[in-house]
Amino acid sequence: MKLTYNSLKEESTFTLTNFSCGPSMQLLDRKGLYKILWARNETTMIVVDGYRMTVKKNQAIFCTPLNVIEMKKDAGMIAIVFNREFYCIRDHDAEVSCNGFLFFGSSLPPVITLCEKDIRSFEAMFLMFQEEFETKDHIQGEMLRVLLKRLLIKASRLIKDTYPEADMPKPQFDLVRQYHLLVEQHFKEKHAVAEYAELLFKSPKTLSNLFKKAGDASPLKIINDRIILEAKRLLFYSDKTAEEIGYELGFNEAAHFSKFFKNQVGSPPATFKKDLAQNQKKP
Repeated sequence: MKLTYNSLKEESTFTLTNFSCGPSMQLLDRKGLYKILWARNETTMIVVDGYRMTVKKNQAIFCTPLNVIEMKKDAGMIAIVFNREFYCIRDHDAEVSCNGFLFFGSSLPPVITLCEKDIRSFEAMFLMFQEEFETKDHIQGEMLRVLLKRLLIKASRLIKDTYPEADMPKPQFDLVRQYHLLVEQHFKEKHAVAEYAELLFKSPKTLSNLFKKAGDASPLKIINDRIILEAKRLLFYSDKTAEEIGYELGFNEAAHFSKFFKNQVGSPPATFKKDLAQNQKKP
């Protein structure tokens, strides 16, 4: 199954698929696409940014255009795939409040586990998506956007319940989320908590106390984790040298990047890349 809506005028695209054909598998290689993957029928294994990841039956995973996804055809997944032109997560955040939760909220794609009630809700929404593809008219794109917004709101509510910050007052909760988003935007050039504190008009100590109270990772760890994730992606999926990657990530000296990487990961960049490639070859 591969049901697709395209608008040449808007350069937007939206696809509902179960990855049962070659063209749908090619979506995984296209850049600039958000992917919502639901293990609807069975537990399956996928590779996210070079790492094997088991997605259990009736779990859903939310991937940004930055995440590199690999899976086998007919892996038991059903997915919604769309680009920024179809629905901009950042511009529409006030509507769905998913930015910083479902997308760009951590160094790894979030996973939610659906209970029986949630499964029925997801099944109903995906059925409505399929039915909408049967109606070819001038408002089809807008109808698909409305359904996508509904799905994102539902998923945002579910993911918020899993966050340690969920019981915090809304202003503090939003501050934590805003910090995550700022790190996503500036991690290549801003490596210090003080730089983000200035953007948020807070002191570094205030941020540290807030994150400690929330039970979240420290502000510095969030920055470091994001830098390391990007470094790992570039090491595994590009031909760039460790020195080039270090400069791209804001390090003035290759030695500084290598030392930072080893402190965070436990091995220097070259060794990490070699070990990861060997692990990928294992069955």
